[in-house]
Amino acid sequence: MKITFKGDYALKIMLDLSLEYGGPLVQIKEIAKRQDIPKKFLEQIVVILKGAKYIRTVRGPKGGIALAKEPAKITLGEIIRLIEGPTAPIACVSTTGRGKCDFENRCVFREVFGEITSLINDVVDKTSFADMVDRHVAMGRKRVMDFSI
Repeated sequence: MKITFKGDYALKIMLDLSLEYGGPLVQIKEIAKRQDIPKKFLEQIVVILKGAKYIRTVRGPKGGIALAKEPAKITLGEIIRLIEGPTAPIACVSTTGRGKCDFENRCVFREVFGEITSLINDVVDKTSFADMVDRHVAMGRKRVMDFSI
């Protein structure tokens, strides 16, 4: 599994909104600044997250974005798969995008990569954004992300 900039940014957006959960709507430009994400790229990711019903948006001068679900009900795995696709390092061990290979029945690597995929899924599917908020706070950071100087 490889996380691209797009996947990394999506996770950062979700963490930022998780830290703000229950508060006022957050403006896209605030997240772009706090997370150092180009605004146009952030807007593209927001469209994907909104389409998948992870976030909600409100237009207008007092508008912004917010999580559509509680952080505890959203896992890292859900967001990674939404943005990046299957977590398997090779297609033949993916349960969602399984690729057929003529060598599959005698491939000594298939089992190892299957184990790697299971380990990855175990971690990302049990780690919620509420867990990530807890980790953020445990690092001594504020609950609300304030990077102003």
